[in-house]
Amino acid sequence: MTTNLETDYDISDTSWVKVGFYATSIIFNVCLIAQVLTVGVAYFTDPAWWNVHMWLVRGYGGLSLILLVGSLMASFSNKIRSLAASLPVLLGLQFCSIHLKTSLHLEVLHPLIGFTLFYVSSSLVHRVSREYMKR
Repeated sequence: MTTNLETDYDISDTSWVKVGFYATSIIFNVCLIAQVLTVGVAYFTDPAWWNVHMWLVRGYGGLSLILLVGSLMASFSNKIRSLAASLPVLLGLQFCSIHLKTSLHLEVLHPLIGFTLFYVSSSLVHRVSREYMKR
């Protein structure tokens, strides 16, 4: 007697995974926007907002890993997988640029990496919307 453990139902192709991925990418992007706004408030108005800026990234940073896993779990294009994979890498570079003190002054790259992170995140939201949510 042989048993076939494979099923025709593939959880990675269900629409709820893609909708959840899309919603998570939007939340991640909104958190980035909030973080940029808190930097502006901290710099121009009230330095106490730096704490909010730091806690935001600690709060939403894990979403980048969820997006990475989601991109690998569902049948997304290689472009979406690449964008999702770059989010935790960019967050890691952000962390290193601000916390590693070297004679190279990596902290000057912090804003540039932040804008790159926002660009990649926005591109991810738009790409998922175009490729999968309009079907």
